[in-house]
Amino acid sequence: KEMIAFGMMNIVGSCTSCYLTTGPFSRSAVNFNAGCKTAASNIVMAVAVMITLLFLTPLFHYTPLVVLSSIIIAAMLGLINYEEAIHLWHVEKFDFLVCISAYIGVVFGSVEIGLVIAVALSLLRVLLFVARPRTLVLGNIPDSMIYRSVDQYPNANNVPGILILKIDAPIYFANASYLRESHVLRISRWIDEEEEKLKSSGETSLLKYVILDMGAVGNIDTSGISMLEEVKKTLDRRGLKLVLANPGGEVMKKLNKSNVIEAIGQEWIYLTVGEAVRACNYMLLQTICKSKNATNESESWSNNV
Repeated sequence: KEMIAFGMMNIVGSCTSCYLTTGPFSRSAVNFNAGCKTAASNIVMAVAVMITLLFLTPLFHYTPLVVLSSIIIAAMLGLINYEEAIHLWHVEKFDFLVCISAYIGVVFGSVEIGLVIAVALSLLRVLLFVARPRTLVLGNIPDSMIYRSVDQYPNANNVPGILILKIDAPIYFANASYLRESHVLRISRWIDEEEEKLKSSGETSLLKYVILDMGAVGNIDTSGISMLEEVKKTLDRRGLKLVLANPGGEVMKKLNKSNVIEAIGQEWIYLTVGEAVRACNYMLLQTICKSKNATNESESWSNNV
């Protein structure tokens, strides 16, 4: 029955270019420990199994199952790569968890159970990564037009009067609620912290612009669009201007269809963060010049009076 099963499996698998299978996992372990290197060893193994089944089966009739089990266990021990597991622990703890979970599932269950556990944990990791995207505060690398995370690059400088943020994942229903509940509060907290820094450093201008780098936002749905609208309303209530930088083509199409671009203003959408910062600095400079001119005019008027 096992030979018939492998034959049918390879016939069906050949229609979809599957890898040739000639034995179960235990037989593969024995094959590996015997020093086999290529798939050609499967031919030798198949011939040996055929001869054993046809002529040598009576000789193994009285062999205890313990002996057959010990052969499989000895072969399986050679497949355990301790160094790779230690490497996973040092590089990525979650990958080590997946490895150990799959190993326990195979040892105490079956190969199928181990694979299901490993795949389920991997999918859970992907979902958690997408559902809990990071929002980074960007700063300017000195003597350049490059903007990177201030946590990763401590020497990155904040731009006075401008807060630069980056959402590091697509925005859709899986993470829109998380962004709406936590990131709006975080943005408010970052705005308060930035204004306190400006006041403590003696800067005359308070925070006026919030630049949202959308380079990593590959896609957005209606839930994400609703989240952006809520962020804009929050900034409007605080007298701040929302600026978008580097939105993708697909994102721009959906924002245009939902009239978000019209609400933000096409003049506040830029290709790069550097261009957005230059435009905001220009507007800040104009505002400062206007306020100085108004102050000078009032002083001259007072002197004339």
